Amino acid sequence: MGFIGWIVLGLIAGAIAKAILPGKQGGGWIATLLLGVVGALLGGWIGSALFDKGVGGFFSIWSWLLAIGGALIVLVIWGFITKRRA
Repeated sequence: MGFIGWIVLGLIAGAIAKAILPGKQGGGWIATLLLGVVGALLGGWIGSALFDKGVGGFFSIWSWLLAIGGALIVLVIWGFITKRRA
C-alpha cells in the first residue's frame, strides 16, 4: 500500500475509532490522522503476530479491521495519557 493509501486508511480508521469509542476526545483532523496511522501500524503488527494477517491492501477487510482495532487501542492509551495531565 502506498503512502497516500496509508494516510487515507489512517484518517478513516481514526475517525471510525473516535465514533465507536464514547467520550470527548480532543484533537482535530491531524490528531485523527496520526491516531489512525499509528493505530493501523499497531493493528498490522498485532494482526501479523497473532493471526498471521497484516495490513496489506487498501480494500482488504483485514486491513480495515486491524487498522480500526489498532486505532481504538491507541485512542484508549491516548485518553489515559491526557487524563493524567489534566
